[in-house]
Amino acid sequence: MAMPKGYKIAGGYATVGSDIGGMGYREISEKMTENGFKMNHSTARNIFLSAMRKFAAEVCKIYSISPTRENLDMISADPRFQSGIFEIMSLNDKTGD
Repeated sequence: MAMPKGYKIAGGYATVGSDIGGMGYREISEKMTENGFKMNHSTARNIFLSAMRKFAAEVCKIYSISPTRENLDMISADPRFQSGIFEIMSLNDKTGD
């Protein structure tokens, strides 16, 4: 039986996909290893989610939400949140800022 892709949360599966121009955790780790930074897919996932938690902490401050570990983990793993961050970064990239 095949393993499901990603971790199922209320907002869907938390994954990094190529459908919006991204890479999966395995592709990220392979690219990093090619560039001289030995990394496996678990480490790539941990680093990605760590960065998402930093964004989530700032969003919590803006909306007066308690930035508990549980809240940060829930928000950062939500694919809707990750897509929102991607959209913001894409807009910033298009404006040249």
